[in-house]
Amino acid sequence: MPYYNFHSVGNDMKCLVTGGAGFIGSNIVKLLLRRGHTVTVLDNVTTGYSENIKGLSVASFAKGDIRNRDVVDSVMAGQDVVFHLAASVGNKKSIDDPIHDASSNILGLINVLESMRMHKVKNIIFSSSAGIFGEPCYQPVDEGHPCAPDSPYGATKLGGEKLMLSYMKLHGLRAVALRYFNVFGEFQRFDAYGNVIPIFVSKALRGENLIIYGDGNQTRDFIHVSDIAMINVLAAESRDIAGAYNLGTGSAVSINYLATTIKNIIGKKIEIVHSAPRPGDVLHCTASIEKLKKSFEYSPSLELVSNLKNYIDWMSTDHLSK
Repeated sequence: MPYYNFHSVGNDMKCLVTGGAGFIGSNIVKLLLRRGHTVTVLDNVTTGYSENIKGLSVASFAKGDIRNRDVVDSVMAGQDVVFHLAASVGNKKSIDDPIHDASSNILGLINVLESMRMHKVKNIIFSSSAGIFGEPCYQPVDEGHPCAPDSPYGATKLGGEKLMLSYMKLHGLRAVALRYFNVFGEFQRFDAYGNVIPIFVSKALRGENLIIYGDGNQTRDFIHVSDIAMINVLAAESRDIAGAYNLGTGSAVSINYLATTIKNIIGKKIEIVHSAPRPGDVLHCTASIEKLKKSFEYSPSLELVSNLKNYIDWMSTDHLSK
């Protein structure tokens, strides 16, 4: 691992992780603890799982919703940095229920920002999304790419970035927006609204056919959750980093290739079936990570197949039905 010459926020940061029992949040919590930081988790466990952080030495675990200001205030005092992951996630889910999406992703974030202002917490690492871009005008997608989201989810994540920008100007907040492309890895469970990898893996392990919406030539940039966790933590540990960063690998993978690879790893006799395209799905989206590599001196793993094997091993143990 390269040496990181950053000006640290502190050797022992006090960290609030909203959504800390979720897939990405729990991986961040574990890395923070390994690096000697103090962690408080806030999660309503509607999509997260308390077992994800069971046995970890977190300072406290608060079961509650970011839309409840009293709950947010109860865990904010004394924190050095907020990792804000709690959100309603997914394009299709937001199309089906845009009111819920907006209440979680906009009103919930305002609660967090106002609580930070009141308690004088100056640092926030915000989990944004490549969904803010919509169908890209060019590849790879850099941070200056036009933002034209194709779903309410992408719109609320873009709105979240703009809200933080206003708090940076008005209240001296240091905000980092990390725009995730397609994240996968351990502690990611099946969700019909979620990432294609857990959907494919869970179906393949059950011997069910894999359904591809469209011709399968659409491409995605798949990044492992360990890289997402590391970049989150490095962003918090530095005073020199602010603004928006794309988090991907810079490598395009077709959905056809992904489905075939998962099928071959699992080795079951299943079919790959094509269906009509879904509204809100972009055709191609690959990250430019030049800014990321320059600021963090960190390059995400390109070991897609080995990371998929590790994830399939995790999913096939006792997590398939959870």
